[in-house]
Amino acid sequence: MDERLFSMEAEFFKALAHPTRVRILKHLRESERCVCEFTEDLDIEQSNMSQHLAILRKQGIVSFRKEGLKVIYKVEYPQVYQILELVEDILVSQVNKTLGLLSKRQSKERGE
Repeated sequence: MDERLFSMEAEFFKALAHPTRVRILKHLRESERCVCEFTEDLDIEQSNMSQHLAILRKQGIVSFRKEGLKVIYKVEYPQVYQILELVEDILVSQVNKTLGLLSKRQSKERGE
């Protein structure tokens, strides 16, 4: 595969690699929203929000339009939610695997 494509994929994942950006995306899941709404809802300062949105915009994950003084954001590619769901599935599997290993260990220690 082309190194440029690897680099683009890594940059895409870097854009998703922050809890605030994941929260922003999940907040936009239902519908497009004014930045003023989710700044309040997510309890994030405007300057911090702007930085995170700029990273998501740079990767083309979100887009925006203006309505008067309002800036309305939306997720450009809803497939991003499939990625987030897959990650959640992997995390749940990892936790379940760890719990299973701990349970086996405790059973051994008890002599069961």
